Order: sequence, then structure tokens, then C-alpha cells
Amino acid sequence: MTETAVAALEHITVSRGVWASLRRRFLFWLSAAILAVLAVISLLPEAIGGLFGQPDPRACNLRDSAKPPSAAHIFGTDLQGCDVYANVIHGTRTSLFIGLTATVIALLIAVVVGTLAAYYGGIADSIISRLTDVFLGFPFILGAIIVLNSVGERTPVIVAVVLAVFSWPTLARLVRTSVRTVRRMDYVSAARAMGISHTRTLLTHVVPNALGPVLAITSTMVGSIIVAESTLTFLGVGLRAPSISWGLQMANAQSYFGTSPHMLFFPALFLSVTVFALITLGDILRDALDPKGRRL
Repeated sequence: MTETAVAALEHITVSRGVWASLRRRFLFWLSAAILAVLAVISLLPEAIGGLFGQPDPRACNLRDSAKPPSAAHIFGTDLQGCDVYANVIHGTRTSLFIGLTATVIALLIAVVVGTLAAYYGGIADSIISRLTDVFLGFPFILGAIIVLNSVGERTPVIVAVVLAVFSWPTLARLVRTSVRTVRRMDYVSAARAMGISHTRTLLTHVVPNALGPVLAITSTMVGSIIVAESTLTFLGVGLRAPSISWGLQMANAQSYFGTSPHMLFFPALFLSVTVFALITLGDILRDALDPKGRRL
């Protein structure tokens, strides 16, 4: 049997083992269902928002200021008389966009940097490791606050890029460790012996096989990024109006929690459920991809 056939057979066996482990997990299906619903909400906010309230989050009436939940406004209204349900629904798109965009950017940087450091080693590994240490030694939130205070406009794209800049070092270390493990595999040695170029070896053998454990962590990072964005916005250094996000809603409602708790409760609830689903899914995927933790 050839090396390619053996590698393919091993890949199929591992995939079946991962799926067998995942399909028995109730929390996996619960998290997947929650994320599927959130994805639909982010894609169709107007349609979902119009089901139980005002589809336009900016259609406000000061006469309805800070009203509690009712039949007309199931989540109540905020200080400007805007429908809280519509704002929470529309905020889903922004929060998920920032979380996913920042994570994808951080992952791309981490894959390039971590792969170069682990595969080539030597001076490249030393330089990249020291660069990673510099970023890791700088407090994440403090760094984001300094950069965001230095920019004039804080759009979702800018916030996502800033968060990605301070998020990639952790993933880069994971990629480096995973690539170093894969680099010692027999099929990589066989590819080198056959005279296959380094670029092709990296793209076809090393990176695809090294990304499994890293991708399991990225879903956890999406949740962390969403929390970070909400924290920055809550502190007044994140998104600004007219943007709509859960963090911005909580920041505007913090002073009125005693008299109108619904203004803070519902965006905080959506944020908590989203982060729970993402972190739980990441933990389950990590355990499923770990041969020592997988129950066959």
C-alpha cells in the first residue's frame, strides 16, 4: 500500500472517530443549534426583527421611553423609545461580524507566522518567537484601548482589525506547536525524499494536517473576541453610534439598570448565550480531535 493510500485511510479513520464522538454529545448539538439560529438572525435581521416588534431599530418614539416589556415591545424600549428587541436582533450581525472577521484575520496571520517558524526553524523561529513574546507581553485590552483611542473612526471593520492584531500571537503558538508535530511525520519525510518542493509540502501535507487542533480553538476565540468588543464598547472606546451592537446597548443602559433592567438584561443575555455556544463548541471539538480524549 502506498504512502498516499495509508494517509488517506488514516484520515478517514480519524474523521469517523471524530464524528462518532461528536454525535453523542448533547452540548454539541445544542451549541450548533444556537449558532445556526444566530446565523439566521444575522442574515435576516429585518425579517426576524419584524416578528415580535419594530423591524427598524432606529424607529424611536420618546413617548415610549424606557417602557418595560409588553405586547407591543416584547423586550421593552430604551431611553430614546427604540425597540430593544429590534436593536438586539440587529446587534447580532455586528457582534458576530466582528468576532468572525477578527478571528479569521488572526488565524491567517498565525498560520503564516507559526508555519514559517516551525517548518524552517533556526533564525526565523527565533525572530518570530521573540515577536510573539512582545505581543503576548502587552495587555490585550490595554493595547486595544490605546490603538482605538488613536483612530478617528471606530467602525466594525476597524475594531475587528485592531482586535485581530492583538489576538494572533496565541494562535501562532498553537500553529507552531502543531506544525512541529506534523513536520516529524513519515509522510512529510516521504514527500521530502521524493523531491517535492517545500511550498507544495507545506500546502498539501503540513498545513492541512496541522490545522485540525487549531481550528477547534478558533471557535473559542470568536467568543472571546465578541466579549472583548463588548467590553471595549462598554468602556466607551469601542463602537460608536450609529453602529448597533450588544456592547453599545449595554453601555447606554448601564446607568439605568436600577430603574429599567430590561435595557441591559436582553443584550447581555444574547451575548452570554452566544459566548456559551462558541466556547462550548470549541471545547467539544478540541476534545474530539484529541485521540487521548476521544471515546471510540
